[in-house]
Amino acid sequence: MSDTPATLRFYDDLAVWWPLISPPEEYAEEAAFAATVLRSASIPVREVLELGSGGGHNAVHLKASFAMTLIDLSPAMLDVSRRLNPECDHHRGDMRTVRLGRRLDAVFVHDAVDYMATEADLRRAIETAFFHCRPGGIAVFVPDDTKESFEEASDHGGSDGADGRGVRYLEWVWDPDPADTWVLTEYAFLLRDVDGSVQVVHETHRLGLFGRQDWLRLLASAGFEPTAVPEVTDEDRTPRELFVGHRPAASTRGATGQRSTGQSKPAAWPGW
Repeated sequence: MSDTPATLRFYDDLAVWWPLISPPEEYAEEAAFAATVLRSASIPVREVLELGSGGGHNAVHLKASFAMTLIDLSPAMLDVSRRLNPECDHHRGDMRTVRLGRRLDAVFVHDAVDYMATEADLRRAIETAFFHCRPGGIAVFVPDDTKESFEEASDHGGSDGADGRGVRYLEWVWDPDPADTWVLTEYAFLLRDVDGSVQVVHETHRLGLFGRQDWLRLLASAGFEPTAVPEVTDEDRTPRELFVGHRPAASTRGATGQRSTGQSKPAAWPGW
């Protein structure tokens, strides 16, 4: 079983199929909500770093409002994103270890954060966000589930391209052991090429699953003032919970020391 994006076909030779597996127009609503949360920082947000940017399907919407710097571990996914977002700054890197050497107004991490399957890895990704966030800035994380919201489920989808290619997929999420910090997603893809030939691919992904208090604790430990924000959506699915870290405008401690949890909600969160 493959466990990391670096060894998954989904992010390698299958990356060219990503626009048909999960079309960019499907991200419009959630990107708009994320933009609203990003703007809740105590400083004006103009420059946003996206960790785990994948094929750039969030950035294609966010770039209308922000100057986007995109980081992903997969060279193939970065190639997909460069074609869609040529005006954005792209870099290859691991969200646990990458260091650009500069700070931005905000950091955004969509569901790529789900590949942090251990608390140690999630802590490192959060510390990366803190490192790149200016004082007064904000970091926004969007995991698919928390331990409180998770339910075993299946889904399906896919679309057709103008060139005759098409994709259909089945997704099945299950938890082998509720006592640990990860679940499994089984993917089955039917990929139809331009010549009409069809290949079938099965792949297993290991994804992290953490409780709300774990998220808030790790954000606080990194130096953020954390809170959880319920997503507002008109889509037919369970709303996600966004985990938001505000970097204090002035701090007398480093990126890994303990701070107050700061869990009180701001007065103007969307949806409250």
